[in-house]
Amino acid sequence: MDLGLGGRRALVCAASKGLGRGCALALAREGVAVTITARTRETLEATAEAIRRETGAAVTVVAGDIATEAGREAALAACPEPDILVNNAGGPPPGDFRDWDRDAWIRALDANMLAPIALIKATVDGMIGRNFGRIVNITSAAVKAPIEHLGLSNGARSGLTGFVAGLARQTVRHNVTINNLLPGPFDTDRIRNNATAGAAKAGTSVEAFLEARARDNPAGRFGRPDEFGAACAFLCSQHAGFITGQNLLMDGGAYPGTF
Repeated sequence: MDLGLGGRRALVCAASKGLGRGCALALAREGVAVTITARTRETLEATAEAIRRETGAAVTVVAGDIATEAGREAALAACPEPDILVNNAGGPPPGDFRDWDRDAWIRALDANMLAPIALIKATVDGMIGRNFGRIVNITSAAVKAPIEHLGLSNGARSGLTGFVAGLARQTVRHNVTINNLLPGPFDTDRIRNNATAGAAKAGTSVEAFLEARARDNPAGRFGRPDEFGAACAFLCSQHAGFITGQNLLMDGGAYPGTF
C-alpha cells in the first residue's frame, strides 16, 4: 500500500531507540524527511545514520530534552512546519504514590502531558493552513487499564488523552488528525528497566521475569518496535484522514475488555 507520504516532513520525539525509533524508521521508509530528537547525541546520531543507510531519507538530528522549553525550541527550529508530529517521551519512574512529591508530579506532567500539548500548539495551525496534518501521541496501555506501580504515567497520560479527545474533533475537518498509540509490552529498554522491581519481588532474574510475562501475553510474546512503527505510519498516511481522536491499543490482546 502506498501511504502517500513521499515528500512529507515529520518531527519524531524521543526517537533514538525503542518505539520512537520504530516510528521514525517506518516514516523514512515511506519517503518522509524526518527530524529526530533525543537527549543523548551519540545514540541519536547512530540511529540517524542507520535510518539514512537503510532508507536514503533525509534525517535531521536535534539533541535535547523535549520536556523542556529549550528542547522544544531547538526541535521546532530544525523542523518548523512538520506535516507529521509524533509526540513521545520517556515514561516516569514506577513506584508508590506516597513517595512522590510535587516535583515528581510536575516532571511527569511536563514530559508526558504538557510537552506534547506545547508541540501540538506550535504546529497544528500550520497543518490546518496546509490542509494536511497527522499528530500521533505515543501514550500507554495504562490509559485503558491503569498499572498499579505506574501512577505517574497513569495520571499524566490520561490528562493528555482527555485534551486530545476535544481538540481532535476540531481539526479533522481540515484534514488534520490527532490520535494516540497505546503500547502494551514491547521489547524495549523501558520494559526491561521496569522489570527490575518485579523480578526482585518475585525472587527471580530479570530475564526469567520477562520470559514469563511474554508467555502470559495472549500473543505469547512482546511486541516489536517495527510493528509499532508500521501502525504509526498508517495513522499518518493519506488513508487515515477519517480516523481521529482514537486510542489505538497495541498490547497483543492483554486488555480483556470488550470496549
